Amino acid sequence: MFLQDIIAFQREIYLAFADQIKQVAAGSGWTQFVTFLPMGIAFGAVHALTPGHSKSILAVYVVGSAIKARRAFAISLALACTHVAMAVAIAVFALPLVSRSFAAPGSAPALETVSRCFLGCIGLWLLWRAIFQRHHTHSRGEGMTIGFIAGLVPCPLTLFVMTFAILHQVVGTGLLFALSMMLGVTATLGSVALLAVLFGTQLAALLGRYPTLFGRASRSIEGGAGIILASVAFMEISSLL
Repeated sequence: MFLQDIIAFQREIYLAFADQIKQVAAGSGWTQFVTFLPMGIAFGAVHALTPGHSKSILAVYVVGSAIKARRAFAISLALACTHVAMAVAIAVFALPLVSRSFAAPGSAPALETVSRCFLGCIGLWLLWRAIFQRHHTHSRGEGMTIGFIAGLVPCPLTLFVMTFAILHQVVGTGLLFALSMMLGVTATLGSVALLAVLFGTQLAALLGRYPTLFGRASRSIEGGAGIILASVAFMEISSLL
């Protein structure tokens, strides 16, 4: 029921933004559209609550690497920015390809296949690290790389709105929507990252007297997540072939 409510809310906001874009294209001015942008932030935050958006990858990495809150939030920001920016780039530079790749509203088979491949690779990497790296070292660039890779799957709703704005020759409305969407997605993913930091801190305190057990627990979390991600990616790619 909760997921259905989220989907219904997303549909209402999307249709409202489409109507606002039409009005700007018809020459009604930008004032009303700009005042409507806070709804885009709410849209992005709610949208990021739906399945996907690499929340599990983000949480597992943050817990397993025991990083601080500021760095965890930076990773979530990189993920959100890449997720939305990919949709903008595809809409601006590859609109004909996108038009052919969409089989039905809300689905993009080619992009979905690419996303599963990325998730599978991340899963295998997590599994490999859990098995072979006994002493994990986490460089500053590693977490940002994870955020970038996990965010390479483009946001379909941003892609829809950008495409709609381009077709109506008001690209600026799509870019402003993408910015508001990114802020909302960042809010949700940032909350996930901070909660993961809190959980990791509590887990470290609980197992602090048993460093060997803590190391095994950390590797088990990463390895288990890696197996799940790789298995799901393999099954979904197989179903698309």
